[in-house]
Amino acid sequence: MNIRRRIEKAATGFTPSERKLASVLLSDYPYAGLIKMHELADQAEVSQPSISRFVIKIGLSGFPELQKHLMSELREGNRSPVDIHATSEQIKGGYLNGFLALAAEQMASAGQAVTESQFEQICGLLANPKRAIYAVGGRISDTIAQHLSFHLRQSRERAYHLPRDSEDWPEYLLRMKPGDVFFLVDFRRYQKNLWQLAKQAQAQKVQVVLMTDNWLSPATRYASEVLVVPIETGTIWDSYAPALALTEALVTRVAEKTWGQTRKRIEAWDAMRDEFMERKHEQIIDR
Repeated sequence: MNIRRRIEKAATGFTPSERKLASVLLSDYPYAGLIKMHELADQAEVSQPSISRFVIKIGLSGFPELQKHLMSELREGNRSPVDIHATSEQIKGGYLNGFLALAAEQMASAGQAVTESQFEQICGLLANPKRAIYAVGGRISDTIAQHLSFHLRQSRERAYHLPRDSEDWPEYLLRMKPGDVFFLVDFRRYQKNLWQLAKQAQAQKVQVVLMTDNWLSPATRYASEVLVVPIETGTIWDSYAPALALTEALVTRVAEKTWGQTRKRIEAWDAMRDEFMERKHEQIIDR
């Protein structure tokens, strides 16, 4: 269990000073916990003994162990396939069935990591026609953002996928209005330009929804909603199967919540596509 989860699990038993400390730690996670104890005490306006009691309350032996865990999380978030391969375990027996079994376990874990209430909250944001939706991801994870935006465009207007070239991003930032939704996908190894984009979107009062992994993208500090998806299979590559399944659940739920509008949009979409195909066929025959 990472430190964020430990804090969230113990939150109901916190004193007022412990709630202040938790707020400081989570507002700039995990970096806020990596400064010296007296600096953290000053920043959170609590005493150093309060920090010691807080750390024990979340199940650790002391402040050094807290920092050790946070450093470990940072290292895990930056591991490359070469690093992962050095400690990975070989799948025994039939490789295909073994790999699919690992992916299935991760998908089951995703269902436990995201609560039903959080899921419905995010679906409500994505379905709200008053909010424009913007989506983008990282080098590989952008395929998840593309999948989300494609299906949302079938259900509603003003759903946009940002181009991969960051030179084009200012145009989309200029379009964003307060209350709009920026759906960001960032898995390890995290991309700095995505954190900067999330920061700029948040500054414009856009609601940032972040899909990330157990080690949490630094963009977490700018997100109003964080979808934590397990991706580690123990093999050289992380698996995005749980992320894709969660994304499909989101877009399917949005389509069902807005079915009257979605049905009309799909019918009009299909009619236009058929017309384009007929014209293309006619042009081929004319040649």
